[in-house]
Amino acid sequence: MRFRRRSGAVVALLGLAALAGVAYALRWRSNPSPCPYAQRHAIDLPRPVITRSRLCDVLDPRPGERVLEVGPGTGYYTGTVARAIEPSGTVHAADVQSEMVAHLRTRMRREGISNVEPIRADGRSLPYETDGFDAAYLVLVLGEIPDQERALDELERVVKPGGRLVVGESLPDPHFVGFERLRRGLERRGLTFETRVGTRAGYFARFELPVSERATTATE
Repeated sequence: MRFRRRSGAVVALLGLAALAGVAYALRWRSNPSPCPYAQRHAIDLPRPVITRSRLCDVLDPRPGERVLEVGPGTGYYTGTVARAIEPSGTVHAADVQSEMVAHLRTRMRREGISNVEPIRADGRSLPYETDGFDAAYLVLVLGEIPDQERALDELERVVKPGGRLVVGESLPDPHFVGFERLRRGLERRGLTFETRVGTRAGYFARFELPVSERATTATE
């Protein structure tokens, strides 16, 4: 009898913990915000589905390119992409948290990577010129931005016509953006879906930006 009472208490506690976890996730999802710097160790844990090699397969970074990373955090992917575009390419890494920017700068210096330029910037108002990047990517970031449409406006502005945009998402991130929702939203904007790797619960997807009339005129 005593064992049953203890078992029942354990089950009840586990149930309460699960409910608390769900409530926390729902609250966080309804209030988009970046992962706090205090939790930086969690974002450096291995990512078995959205791996660094898979990102490079989808992004297809090329030597000499100028690439934008929005929300690099501590730089889980940054160094891999930076090495792929050496010797003359540059990764511009824009994060809204100054602590993350400082951490990334230190990490790149420690790893001997010199072609990364970390900067504190909001994805909804990027401090870059129009059509300045060959490609851009953001991983586990889009759902954290309070105004996703504005952030996508900025990405369309700074990436060249015909350039590449890669979005990475994975559960159990509470801000997870499902692939079908992402695809519908970007195709409404005129972007073309090109490829995807992963599963429904974790993926990288690449889209091509439309070629604008300005770009077409320039080539005639």
